[in-house]
Amino acid sequence: MPLGKPAGVRCSQLTAENTCAIFGQPERPQVCVRLMPSQEMCGASSAEAFRTLMLWETATAP
Repeated sequence: MPLGKPAGVRCSQLTAENTCAIFGQPERPQVCVRLMPSQEMCGASSAEAFRTLMLWETATAP
């Protein structure tokens, strides 16, 4: 996403299995490369992780 990923918008590189299609590739954005997932962020399931992400995106929206 050359202009960045707006809050609430699914990343264009996220596959149907919720994995990164460009993981390990040089074109992967640095914000993604530096992201260190944690228990707080990911929770116990992908559904919990998406809920947390939506809450954080909402809380930090301009």
